[in-house]
Amino acid sequence: MRRLTTLAILLACPAFAQAPQFEVASIRPSAQGPEQQVNVGVHIDGAQIRVVSLSLRDYLAIAYRTKGNMISGPDWTGSERFDISAALPAGTTTAQLPEMFQALLADRFHVKLHKEKKEFPVYALLPGKGPLKLKERPPDSDGDADKDEPKGTVNATASGSAAGVGVNLGHGSSWSFAPNRFEAKKLTTEQFAAALERFADRPIVDMTGLKGQYDLAFDVNPEDYRPMLIRSAIYAGVVLSPQAMRLVESTSSAPLADAVQQIGLKLEARKAPLDVLVIDEALKTPTAN
Repeated sequence: MRRLTTLAILLACPAFAQAPQFEVASIRPSAQGPEQQVNVGVHIDGAQIRVVSLSLRDYLAIAYRTKGNMISGPDWTGSERFDISAALPAGTTTAQLPEMFQALLADRFHVKLHKEKKEFPVYALLPGKGPLKLKERPPDSDGDADKDEPKGTVNATASGSAAGVGVNLGHGSSWSFAPNRFEAKKLTTEQFAAALERFADRPIVDMTGLKGQYDLAFDVNPEDYRPMLIRSAIYAGVVLSPQAMRLVESTSSAPLADAVQQIGLKLEARKAPLDVLVIDEALKTPTAN
């Protein structure tokens, strides 16, 4: 899915004054998948990085440590998808990747942008009145699936369709939204807020103050599930029918707020100033490999 929460692994890292550049980089349009379905993948190891089916806004979100919905630009920058394969110089760390993407996107897409601060209606994710129903996980519980991978390896995938949404962040962290239920494993509350945002009508800002990683789950009413799923498709840049768009426009995020209360949290409507990146120029077709 668009705006993989996994990539917070990159976005949260501090910037380096000088970053190396990708030794060799290939950028190609993503292969067409089934209609109204998105499949995304990210692989990073000590020698290379491979990213499948992200939009230019997604790549800019990596490069500038922000979220895709905080980037403004032509519609195609959120819907056209590209695959990037690049060789990494020896000793490259994930903390250096954002600056490396900045250089690559400026070179190949001729991206020019500027930053603005705007006030947005948001939801603050806060502790509720009842007890928290979150199971805290030890920070080193990476999960069996990738425990033998070399240090620094990242394997992340995301998919979305009419059957639901699933995101695997690697190292034991994942979440899914399948019929009438949201389940998450080993998420920070910041990652949880970013996941919830896909199903809401405004940005969600984590203000819980919680610092751990948690397992959690909650149910949604069957009549609310489909509008939430459609909203997540819009968030991912999927082009939908006018009928589906009207269904979303006629619903609010109140059912999502009600559902979150099951785990002792709440969504509180507020206004907050947020940084926005505005794309001034960009090539729709990147320069040749």
